[in-house]
Amino acid sequence: MRRLLRKPAVWAVFPVLLSLAYFFGLPHLGTGGEARDLSGITGDAQRGAYVVRAAGCVGCHTDSATGGEIFAGGPALKTDFGIFYGPNITPDKTHGIGGWNLEDFSRALAEGLAPDGEHYFPAFPYSSYTRMTAQDVADLKVYLDSIPPVARSNRPHEVSWPFSDRAHLGLWKLLHFDSGGFEADPIQDAVWNRGAYLVQGPGHCAECHSQRNLLGGFTGVPLAGNPQGPDGTAVPAIHALYDHPQQPWIKEDLMLALQTGLLPDGDTFDGSMGEYVDQGTSYLNDEDIAAIAVYLFSSKKSDE
Repeated sequence: MRRLLRKPAVWAVFPVLLSLAYFFGLPHLGTGGEARDLSGITGDAQRGAYVVRAAGCVGCHTDSATGGEIFAGGPALKTDFGIFYGPNITPDKTHGIGGWNLEDFSRALAEGLAPDGEHYFPAFPYSSYTRMTAQDVADLKVYLDSIPPVARSNRPHEVSWPFSDRAHLGLWKLLHFDSGGFEADPIQDAVWNRGAYLVQGPGHCAECHSQRNLLGGFTGVPLAGNPQGPDGTAVPAIHALYDHPQQPWIKEDLMLALQTGLLPDGDTFDGSMGEYVDQGTSYLNDEDIAAIAVYLFSSKKSDE
């Protein structure tokens, strides 16, 4: 073996092998997951209208600041890796998702993959959406199929190489993405588990409220805050609100905040959280709001 490695011809082959691995192997990493079983599942548009609010789809896929039509493409999301723009998810067959079937849609949410197998950037929170139930996914798809199509082109992301190369995302997924549905905690009751599902899955709270490493993967204690969140703003911890350093919260404070945007000190949410409340959690029923509060108030700083 040592004699073989001393031959210049052998070393000359290495760049070729690396190139082949890069162009033919890397893009396929993270694309071989087992498809979710959707047999026997029928979506319901009315339920889907509720799921779309719980999942916060309006804010990311609607450019409200410029009067854009709902779900026809979202505003800019500034990150350390560049600027991302929410795509058109209306049923327009050219610019939206009108040509997708349920399997395509499920694969996007659960695996972060486009119908052609290309990776989505994790600015699309499939790291959380992968926990959504097949029924919620089906309901959401039927609802989106029922809204008016809008022929608006998607705005290209403004991301520089190497982060712009989607082939690298397969490696990112191997390091930072775990696909799979939500697993209920058998020692907790139904209310706690419902709250956990909403926070961890469709609500995708960790996407903003958890710290990330240099590659954009989650690190540290979940929901313990992120000093460098979206648009470069600090995002507070929500895992121990009862021990908030400025003003401890109670469950009723959180419930009121999620329903109205009003904070315990009389101020209101602004920015993306204000938008999420206005377009998302304010539409949730009292039972789900209470479940979220039960779950978030069950965590403790001693878990850190």
